[in-house]
Amino acid sequence: MTARARSTDGMHQARRADSEHKRQRALQAVQELEAAGEPITFATVARRADVSTWLVYAPGVKEAVLAARDRQRATPGPSTQASPEVPATGLRTDLALARAEITRLRQERDALRAGMQRALGARLDQLGRQDLIDRIDELTRHNEHLLGEVDRLTVQRDALSRQVPALEEDLAAARTSLRRMIREGNLPDRADTHPASDRDKQS
Repeated sequence: MTARARSTDGMHQARRADSEHKRQRALQAVQELEAAGEPITFATVARRADVSTWLVYAPGVKEAVLAARDRQRATPGPSTQASPEVPATGLRTDLALARAEITRLRQERDALRAGMQRALGARLDQLGRQDLIDRIDELTRHNEHLLGEVDRLTVQRDALSRQVPALEEDLAAARTSLRRMIREGNLPDRADTHPASDRDKQS
């Protein structure tokens, strides 16, 4: 296992241990509230255990809260026989705590998102620089290849250019000779160009 994998595994174990510790605190808070005869709500359990509101709704803890609340309702005590405004007050308290928890979670989410964006941006910058370096190397090699090809074609062009005057002179001489032959009537007769073919036809 690599060092990075060990570090990641250790972080996961630490988080699991912290989550389990908070769950135990929440369950203990339920028992303490029930034993003291205090009204049990999700908000009061979260406050007593000093945990987030969403944790007391997690499986295992939620069932314990509901069961304790049902037991309180089945055997009402002095604290639960208060004015009818108590349930409404408890709901308003739960709502206020839930809103505060939502605000906190949103802030935490935004902070995590910003951190991830910074980390991703740094990673992309690093990858971008490496890609740019690789691209520059590739273009440099391609440029060197093109320069070599240009040199080769330049040498070939110069060699062909040196042959042009001689070829032009040969072409001019051939044209002059052809005109002279035309003027003097020294062009071979068409009949003489294929004597063998004429003899074959006559035979």
